[in-house]
Amino acid sequence: MEIVFKSRRLAKILNSDRELRREYGTAQAETIKRRMAVLAAAACLEEVPYHPPDRRHELSGDRRGQFAVDLKDPYRLVFEPSHYPLPRKSDGGLDLRRVTAITILAVEDYHR
Repeated sequence: MEIVFKSRRLAKILNSDRELRREYGTAQAETIKRRMAVLAAAACLEEVPYHPPDRRHELSGDRRGQFAVDLKDPYRLVFEPSHYPLPRKSDGGLDLRRVTAITILAVEDYHR
């Protein structure tokens, strides 16, 4: 899957072992690297596991249209499809098989 980043700063952090460890600590940095590797290896969003430990899930409310994968609790790697228009199924739902590019938005605890 093609991965782009919301900002240059976020790209710099998530693409550097040193910056990852400095920003998030060693344990979280390792988890982030694993999740990024899963996302990069997937041909489409449907191939990203929806069960733990990755647990890809669609967000709701003011984060509608965004997805997340689990990191060290309570943090999540938040992203959205990078398609315009979004690929839809006939029932109006998002067609995860046709989502082949994402934009990483943040690493955060959105539960607060």
